Amino acid sequence: MLGLPSAARPPLPPRCTSSSFFIRQGRAAICGSLKQERPGPTAPFAAAAAAPLFAAALLVASAPPGLPAATPPAFAQPVSEGAALFRKACIGCHDMGGNILQPGATLFLKDLERNGVATEEELYNITYYGKGRMPGFGEKCTPRGQCTFGPRLSEDDIKLLASFVKSQAENGWPKIEGDGD
Repeated sequence: MLGLPSAARPPLPPRCTSSSFFIRQGRAAICGSLKQERPGPTAPFAAAAAAPLFAAALLVASAPPGLPAATPPAFAQPVSEGAALFRKACIGCHDMGGNILQPGATLFLKDLERNGVATEEELYNITYYGKGRMPGFGEKCTPRGQCTFGPRLSEDDIKLLASFVKSQAENGWPKIEGDGD
């Protein structure tokens, strides 16, 4: 609509301005603005509440008349704890199951089997203690040079990671729910 000459654009509802955006689906309409306003004392709460509320409004506005709004997969189920841990500790080297440092040591099932780390127990051990270029993340990881210099992970977190990696490998590393791409 912004590419249309102003005379060809439909009129905006009274609360929308030329610097805001407007979405209309049937009789539902939403006005919004990307302009940042000066933060007030409730700014952190407002910012945290705005995104989910706006997303819900878009879902309602995009539903065909007479049909309930569909719930997209990203909202249907929360991101698993294993996926969140993977993003936090592993994705820097193993994005989408690959390996930026050592191409033959990916997290794809074929490479895991070839390298002898295809079971959850073996994945747990290499994540806890490390091996070669792979640092260990366990709380009691030794020797010092083999372990991460960053925060260590609890045994339960490493078990979650091993389970997540095994599941992703068995499924060919599908896109992780909540990924922005």
